[in-house]
Amino acid sequence: MQKELQLRIISGILLAVVALAATWAGGIAFSVLAIVIALLVYSEWSTITRLGENDLQGNAFGWLSQVVIAGLVLLGEIAWTLPVLGLSTVVAIAWVLLRKGSWWLPGGIVYAGLTGISLSAIRDDAHIGLIAMIFVFAVVWATDILAYFVGRAIGGPKLAPKISPGKTWSGAIGGALSGVLAGTAVYMVEFSSLDVRIPILAAVLSVFSQIGDLFESFIKRRFGVKDSGRIIPGHGGVMDRVDGLVFASFAALFVALMTILAQGAQGQLVGAALLGL
Repeated sequence: MQKELQLRIISGILLAVVALAATWAGGIAFSVLAIVIALLVYSEWSTITRLGENDLQGNAFGWLSQVVIAGLVLLGEIAWTLPVLGLSTVVAIAWVLLRKGSWWLPGGIVYAGLTGISLSAIRDDAHIGLIAMIFVFAVVWATDILAYFVGRAIGGPKLAPKISPGKTWSGAIGGALSGVLAGTAVYMVEFSSLDVRIPILAAVLSVFSQIGDLFESFIKRRFGVKDSGRIIPGHGGVMDRVDGLVFASFAALFVALMTILAQGAQGQLVGAALLGL
């Protein structure tokens, strides 16, 4: 086994242990994990896109927006985070239009801000939030791991050669199937039954997870960067590690919110809505 792969596996296991421990604890422990991830994501985003160099004032506002959202998450005021994110994004867009700033500013505010918001909303204070978050983790991790190994074992046509030359259709399909099986297994272990919507939901989250991976690859290629950072041995930066989780969490939050709106169930927990309970 190559040394780099060994380092990647060890780092991945340690990160998974930390993430699962915080998820199990819930409450303030998971809120801290969510906002640390979000703040590190914004830091790496602003570094990659050179916001700090090209738009110092705009980047300062971006940091302010992330700190405010982080504070609301810590205080448990999740309901206020989306309005604050929306207002911050509108202000950032106005800044770009009036001052000819970088469009990567509002993009970073949404990407990083929604990361912390979606993770915190999925893992609420109820037991069902724990199951929902583990469900998302299972889908994303199974997709990521099996896509890597299936792609290397089978090879074949490239998925998006101009964005990420190493990814193949065989890996994408293998990862998606693995994500569906992992998510379905988590649901059945908890509820001892199967809702036909769960494999469909797992498939959707798996696809979005892979889109998130490609999206981050696009940004790095756009700016000529190999890794988003150096904080995680064998993986690079935080964005390199959570790119799939970020987009899957976005999709999960959207599905849950649409379910809540459709049912008119105001006050329903995001985790329960996501799993159709």
